[in-house]
Amino acid sequence: MRRYSFLIAALVAFALMTGIVAFRVLTDGRPDQGRMQRPMVPVAAYSVAQFEFADIVEALGTARSRESVIVSARVSDTISVINFDSGQQVSAGDILIELTDTEEAAGLREARTTLREANRDLTRVNDLIARGVVPQQRQDEARAAVDRAQARVASIEAQLADRIVRAPFSGVVGLREVSLGELIRPGDAITTLDDISAIRLDFTVPERFLATIRPGMVIEATTNAYPDQVFLGTISQIDSRVDPIARAVIVRAEIDNPDGRILPGQLMVVEVRRDIRNSPAVPGSAVTRYLDESFVYVLEEDGETATVRQRTVELGLRDGDVVEVTSGLVPGDLIIAEGVHRVREGMPVSIATRREYGSGGGGSASPAAVTQP
Repeated sequence: MRRYSFLIAALVAFALMTGIVAFRVLTDGRPDQGRMQRPMVPVAAYSVAQFEFADIVEALGTARSRESVIVSARVSDTISVINFDSGQQVSAGDILIELTDTEEAAGLREARTTLREANRDLTRVNDLIARGVVPQQRQDEARAAVDRAQARVASIEAQLADRIVRAPFSGVVGLREVSLGELIRPGDAITTLDDISAIRLDFTVPERFLATIRPGMVIEATTNAYPDQVFLGTISQIDSRVDPIARAVIVRAEIDNPDGRILPGQLMVVEVRRDIRNSPAVPGSAVTRYLDESFVYVLEEDGETATVRQRTVELGLRDGDVVEVTSGLVPGDLIIAEGVHRVREGMPVSIATRREYGSGGGGSASPAAVTQP
């Protein structure tokens, strides 16, 4: 009895499965009706645009003043006048300090008095010679006395000038290291003076880049002090020697610094742009990879719909969501940049939005280049 019940149940199950299969076959036999019930996938179409790409050589550099000097005196004496404050902007020739010059000033007055007497004596001798009273030799002696007096005056004036310390060029003075009345000696630091209207930035690059780096190239520099600001400069000089140990060469760039924001000694990150080119670019989300190949889905329009085509591409540099395409695409091609996992080769889709990459959320309008290792 149990055997007959089991056979009956199996026959009923088989009949039900046969009916389901027959129903599906009849349904699939009407392809137009099934296709109309399945809506097409909407996609966002992006028009491939060209962007500027460049290889970047990155290095660390140290900021230096255009001109820099430690201000000191030539002679030993006490300070009588200080004419500057720390951090003050001075011009070339401005007096920074004056040393005590009492003895030299007195000597200068005496020398000038002697010079006046020698000139008066020469005038009298010339008058007497004109009247034939004294010989010509007396005139030579008087002129020699005048010359000696003039030399004495010039010598004392030079000694007085050594007691006045002037700014050799225009710039900003550093911290004041001396006080009024202090005795200083030759070589003692009074302050520093830096011309920071322009900054010299020295950095090293590997010798393999010597063929591509040349004077006049634009550099971009950043510093932790101003993380959101990029300072532009140009390469002015390349050292004539390569370090035989580091196999690197020193490159000097100049950066205008009119507001004095960059100070000597600051560490800066330098980027040198080379091999600048314009190439098609796509968002990184548009690229799919299989093994060693990269693909994008290109849209072939047909009225209100479009057909998906898979195309192999070769990629170049990448920055954020921007990828350079070196082969496989041309500007103006329509691609799918979002939801590529929902489409496949030959699949019809509807274009929901259409915009050029880089406008309205399509990515950066000017992608930056990528540092080369």
